[in-house]
Amino acid sequence: MATVTVEVNGRAYPVGCADGQEARVTQLAQEFDAKVSQVADQVGQVGDLKLFLMGALMLADELSEARRGRVAPPPVATEVANNDGVAEALNAVAARLEKLAQSF
Repeated sequence: MATVTVEVNGRAYPVGCADGQEARVTQLAQEFDAKVSQVADQVGQVGDLKLFLMGALMLADELSEARRGRVAPPPVATEVANNDGVAEALNAVAARLEKLAQSF
């Protein structure tokens, strides 16, 4: 298992991923960071957890709409579905976010 350090909302986070998936995880993190930045521009710096949760919900909404065929699927949806290593990493991140959200 490899580890890559990604930056989201100006902070560095080490993320485990399958060997050879470092560039893909970095790309996904950049897309997530763009969503988080979009949320921060709209609501301000309300804390990483809330920004991350809102960014994740926005991406989940886009994915849900794409699965329903209402919009063209974002690049993330297509490639994650075909890549178990990246999907596994994203599932781990989602599980951590859910756990953190429950503490509120």
